[in-house]
Amino acid sequence: MASSTIARASTLMAVGTTASRVLGFVKAMVLATAIGVTASVGADSFAVGNMLPNSVYMVLIGGVLSAVLVPQIVQAMAGHDGGSAYVNKLVTIAMVFLLAITALAMALAPFLVRLYAMAWSPEQLALAVGFAYWCLPQIFFYGLFNILGEVLNAKKVFGPSSWAPVLNNIVAISGLAVYIALFGADPDGNRGLDDWSSGQIALLAGSATLGVIAQSIILSLAWRKAGIRYRPDFLWRGVGFGTLGKIAGWSLATVIVMQLGGIVTTNVASTASGKGASVAALQYAWLIFMLPYSILAFSIGTAYFTRLAEHARNNKPEDMRADVSSALRVIGLVMTGSAAIVFVTAPFIALVLMDGAKPADIAALAVVIMMYILSLTPYGMLFVIQRTYFAFNDTRTPFFFTVLQILLFVGGSLLVLAFSPVELVAAMLALSFTFATMIQVAVGMFFLRKKIGGIDGKRVFVSHLKFGIAVIPTVIAGYFMLQFSAAYIDTDNLAVAIIESIIYAAILGSIYFAVLWLMRSEEITELVSQVKGKLTRR
Repeated sequence: MASSTIARASTLMAVGTTASRVLGFVKAMVLATAIGVTASVGADSFAVGNMLPNSVYMVLIGGVLSAVLVPQIVQAMAGHDGGSAYVNKLVTIAMVFLLAITALAMALAPFLVRLYAMAWSPEQLALAVGFAYWCLPQIFFYGLFNILGEVLNAKKVFGPSSWAPVLNNIVAISGLAVYIALFGADPDGNRGLDDWSSGQIALLAGSATLGVIAQSIILSLAWRKAGIRYRPDFLWRGVGFGTLGKIAGWSLATVIVMQLGGIVTTNVASTASGKGASVAALQYAWLIFMLPYSILAFSIGTAYFTRLAEHARNNKPEDMRADVSSALRVIGLVMTGSAAIVFVTAPFIALVLMDGAKPADIAALAVVIMMYILSLTPYGMLFVIQRTYFAFNDTRTPFFFTVLQILLFVGGSLLVLAFSPVELVAAMLALSFTFATMIQVAVGMFFLRKKIGGIDGKRVFVSHLKFGIAVIPTVIAGYFMLQFSAAYIDTDNLAVAIIESIIYAAILGSIYFAVLWLMRSEEITELVSQVKGKLTRR
């Protein structure tokens, strides 16, 4: 019963997230057509301006919400009112702080932009600041969206949070379409710093903000449908916010450390702006990275997280260990296969994203995608590790192994700055992130094993070893498929690239799962049994 509940919740989230991510991919394609990606000063300026809301929000409240909200609400739901008083007070205080934070961030916009792009000229900084003024109001609505979504997740209503971003992407794509119609397309990023008008800036960045507003509004309607009624409550004492503050403190410290590292790495990436793959290319590669992560790992892991919080509350260590082991293996299965597929098809993905751009610029983005995707499996495992600690209201331990990851990443970034050719800066930064994440996961699993009395380590290791073995023939087959395409197929054609990506992904996925089936992987056997069972019932 528990497994079927997780499966249903994960499937609902995965479908919604898939729709959202597909539209997000389309939005990225349209944005690349509008302002370019690689060697585009306009794209890099917009990337920094549109990145600031996420950065500021995550530093001041976002990491706190994701770390502590679900466990705290699960505990509050055991009260006589089902947690409604706690939720009302929590939402009220969050909205007050979000308004204050948004106003402060807008006042500090020039300083914040310079903090992330110290190497840029005054003209490029001014363009990025212009984008930032239109994008920074997103802070309030990101916060509102996430707190509404976390309350729904705690109450095991998983669908709306996954589907609301669909509306966000539709609004943003519409804005980009209007932008291209009015100001023309620029896939090579040739538009100079003097070619940007206030109207262009307002339309490009304003439509992005309007999309974030739309997804927040639609999620508030989902609250009413779920039977949740919000009433503002400014009496914040006596509901345990002191405990929440202590828990949130370590989470806040974690996010601050991550953002400090982000400042360093973004500044390193910005040195390549206008010369090669830079800030915008890293964001596009991260978008591709997040496709399988959000659709599969996040959807599966979020459903597990609520159960882990319940196990911690009810003091059920055996159930906790079983679910942690299951989550690590299932997420490892899908992340490893996804990484192999994306690694092989990266040249086609880059072409689809940057259709009409120079071949050298497309190739540069493909390399960045390949370097990032190597960390997909450990990043998925990291989600499980962190959420297990959060289920125990332990945000202190994740802080320390996150600090280790950031130190390694920053150290690698500085080495890239010192020794890497400018055209490889973004790719080397992505590779540095991969290395640092692998070390972080190894340390995190070591301490997690001690905390919960074991993580079924041998079983998890054997499963991941099988996943790794299955990747070898998958990648080899992909290599020969790429050679075939280069010799006999017009790989520069957008329609052909899309078709090849789909066909190759299906073939490579089939090879991966077939090899695991031959090795009698228990995860594959269980998956096939579940599918057969559903088909039989139907």
